[in-house]
Amino acid sequence: MAMDEEEKVFLRYLMFTVPHATVLAGALLGVLLVLKVRPEVAAGIFSLVYGTILMILAAVVKDHFSKSPLYKIFLSITLFLVGGGVLILLNVR
Repeated sequence: MAMDEEEKVFLRYLMFTVPHATVLAGALLGVLLVLKVRPEVAAGIFSLVYGTILMILAAVVKDHFSKSPLYKIFLSITLFLVGGGVLILLNVR
């Protein structure tokens, strides 16, 4: 199954943007852990922030790639991260 040019462009976009978002969210996680925030809370904040950053990246290219199946998979992953972060933070006591 060959990828069309639009999917290749979207994958290149992800290759150049997602690592930066990962480093930023990971740095936030590290700072939270150094500040002795409970690991459950830090994980929830990390997931929420990381998912939000990825959702912003998805929103930037929505007009161009919204019909692509890869875009829909990427968007569902971001929604899963945001939802997971919210659930973690709501269940932490």
